[in-house]
Amino acid sequence: MERILFAIALSLLTLGVKAQEAKPSAALVIDQIMQGERFVGYLPEDVRWGQDSRAVFFSWNPGQDTLRQLYKVLAKGGQPPQPVGLEEELAMPRAGAYSQDFSRMVYEKYGDLFLLDTGSGQARQITNTIGREYNPAFAQADAKIVYAYESNLYAWDIASGTIEQLTDLRKGSKKKEIAPNAQQQWLIEDQLALFEVLRSRKAEQTAQNARQEARKPKRPLEVFYGNKRLFNLQASPDLRFVTFTMLPEAENNNTRVPNYLTESGYTEELSARPKVGGAQATYELGIYDRQRDTFYLLSLAGLEGIRAKPAFLADYHRDTLPFKPEYDKPKPVSIGSPSFSPGGQAAIILRSQDNKDRWAASLDLEQGTLKQLDWQHDEAWIGGPGISFNNMEWIDEERLYFQSEATGYSHLYVANIKTGEKKQLTSGDFEVLAVQLSRDKRWFYLSANAEGPHEQHFYRLSVAGGKLQRITSLPGRHEVSLSPDEQLLAVRYSASNQPWELYLMENKAGAEMQRLTRSTTPGFDAYAWREPEIIRFEARDGAKVPARLYRPANPQPGGPAVIFVHGAGYLQNVHRWWSSYYREYMFHNFLADHGYTVLDIDFRASAGYGRDWRTAIYRHMGGKDLDDQVDGARFLVENYGISTDKIGIYGGSYGGFITLMAMFTQPGVFKSGAALRSVTDWAHYNHGYTANILNTPAEDSIAFRRSSPIYFAEGLQGQLLMLHGMVDVNVQFQDVVRLSQRLIELGKEGWELAVFPMEDHGFVEASSWADEYKRIFKLFQQTLQK
Repeated sequence: MERILFAIALSLLTLGVKAQEAKPSAALVIDQIMQGERFVGYLPEDVRWGQDSRAVFFSWNPGQDTLRQLYKVLAKGGQPPQPVGLEEELAMPRAGAYSQDFSRMVYEKYGDLFLLDTGSGQARQITNTIGREYNPAFAQADAKIVYAYESNLYAWDIASGTIEQLTDLRKGSKKKEIAPNAQQQWLIEDQLALFEVLRSRKAEQTAQNARQEARKPKRPLEVFYGNKRLFNLQASPDLRFVTFTMLPEAENNNTRVPNYLTESGYTEELSARPKVGGAQATYELGIYDRQRDTFYLLSLAGLEGIRAKPAFLADYHRDTLPFKPEYDKPKPVSIGSPSFSPGGQAAIILRSQDNKDRWAASLDLEQGTLKQLDWQHDEAWIGGPGISFNNMEWIDEERLYFQSEATGYSHLYVANIKTGEKKQLTSGDFEVLAVQLSRDKRWFYLSANAEGPHEQHFYRLSVAGGKLQRITSLPGRHEVSLSPDEQLLAVRYSASNQPWELYLMENKAGAEMQRLTRSTTPGFDAYAWREPEIIRFEARDGAKVPARLYRPANPQPGGPAVIFVHGAGYLQNVHRWWSSYYREYMFHNFLADHGYTVLDIDFRASAGYGRDWRTAIYRHMGGKDLDDQVDGARFLVENYGISTDKIGIYGGSYGGFITLMAMFTQPGVFKSGAALRSVTDWAHYNHGYTANILNTPAEDSIAFRRSSPIYFAEGLQGQLLMLHGMVDVNVQFQDVVRLSQRLIELGKEGWELAVFPMEDHGFVEASSWADEYKRIFKLFQQTLQK
């Protein structure tokens, strides 16, 4: 393949990636760095290829306009990126489903369907309706296109243009004909026996009805699904079977968040999530066999562990009757959408609603039964990258691939539905993050951290297995979009102190990455941003805990230090790429410039380090994850001469929670702490996140009691600053209000609360960010610099 050349513009200076040259550094100001993208620059996002592999499209805003705009750059054009006009953008195809030979693609846009010839780039509009047609796919050897409309499936014959309704799914219940009672039946029979005219008319009507019924065209079976929600509606490739998921509406009380500062001048209420432990709806998978004109539900019989109780329940039965390890009935499961092979084989992922089990199984559509291919059980919770409902795809009519965390790390597996054989293709102390099968089905393309947890690269692996072939090479993270013809890679790349930029390279190991964008502002470029040192310190249980270290240019003995606690719990912030916490990264440079040592820890529960690291907090948030912060403080004292009475801690969301637990339960370790948008009581957080780790309050009160800061508020020592958005629909303002009342009733001093009337969980306004971090800096200056 000929070398790809780009003449981006003289202002882009150089092609490829070069080390940042030493330069004098401008002084940082909080108001400036908290402007976010206005200060850093609007980085390229949402990268995707055109269907002909000739151009890369992405969202960008190099001119700092009011809104981002769609840009494109030609793969072989030698021109800088150009904005895409509205007319061209409206005409562009969306992502969709390909025919088996990839010559055509069907997609939905604005509720209508389009058929694209991928060779010529010409699109043909199929529908033009007020209603919305969605989820199109090819069927019957690519002769038809199946799509959904108003909770039913239809098939459009490409050659004839005929539309056939495949299903007749109806909400509610079928009206039952009321049979006559005994008295009414006697009168009917007596009347017919007495009067010839009545008998004659009844016979004529019966014959007429039979004739009309015989003349009716064949219609799909009426299936009534009650008051349930219906989704994941799809047909098998031969159109014989239709599957769909049904979910009863759970009777949960949604929370309400008052919004005090509104355009109307009135207080308004925002409807938000339910709280953990609310009723969970039971999934059902419906199967409609069009050939037999019959409807039935998927059976879960035969799945290993389908009746097993979680082990934690035994803690509540030690002094009572003997604990029964199994339920009498199969436990509720969540059911994914079946994956179909081109020949009509089906497979499916299921997950128990207690979060302890995940099954991969082939699906016998005719019988409505499952054949288990893989069972992953975890007494903590099932998780990890690629462990989701839709991470199983077909290689051919016998083999499919999926990911499993069975070894302690998420790896790639292939299962054979005929033999039941299961083969692990990747192994080692690393995680496979994403998988894509090549069009010729000879190769897997993987994103993984096989070079170590602090870098993410793009790899190729034979479907038969073997050695991973690394394609990208620079230290950092590579977010790769593979061109449709699989010849080129559009790469969003960043390093620790270099924000995300867009690059292009050939799809081969060692190819040069050619830079397409330069997004940072002159203000951002004027500062010599630190590349944090990645270190590991030993925790009290012997674990080697990773962290990023920021040091002042001239550290003083007995100086101050701040420990930062990232949010989300399951998130990685110790790495060699541009952080999603980029404002905090800049703030840490600011702190280092003011003499602080900053330690940013990937504590237990963080992503990137496998199952044991992720689940170390099961049933005790504020256990090992908090120990890691305390041991990090000890490490700073012993190795960097930090004064024991000059250590602060701060963080947002989960980081705010850990900060509260530190200030309430670790006396003397932290002089001060700033807790942003903090969870104060896990019983008031959402179900999806919390039930994984702590189960539910009604079933596992022990876990919630020892994990919630509100129960430890009497232990507050040092200075605590709490900061919270008043319209936070995630960690709601009620959380910090309840904790504030608890502190008031306990008569505690040394705390204060700053509120932000216009902010949700993730702050938006630069003024709010600046106010928040000025308060945090003031707290540390007043408590740690004396």
